[in-house]
Amino acid sequence: MSTSETSQFIRLRVELVVEVESADALTKAALDRIEADVDLAADERVHAESAVTQDTSEALSYLVDPFDLVSEVPGVDLAQASWSSEHIDYDPDSPEWDLDEDDVAEDEEDDRVR
Repeated sequence: MSTSETSQFIRLRVELVVEVESADALTKAALDRIEADVDLAADERVHAESAVTQDTSEALSYLVDPFDLVSEVPGVDLAQASWSSEHIDYDPDSPEWDLDEDDVAEDEEDDRVR
């Protein structure tokens, strides 16, 4: 594909693993964000408050916004975003969590395609 035929859309994949050091602080921050959201309907507010107080992964998901990641990047307009969070078992020493492993497999696949 030549430069003029290349799509203007880019899929950016980001995977983060975070350690919650204070579930109370995280939940409070999510509740503060919900309270400050003037566009949130009353029934949606009740649902959001319930979700973030029952599950810290929901609180984190409510606070992390993909738009915030790219809103200050010049020449970029967010076309679509989806995200989720979940509790996981994490062992940083496990080969399963080797972040470079996926890159190697993709590089090898790219080489075969060329």
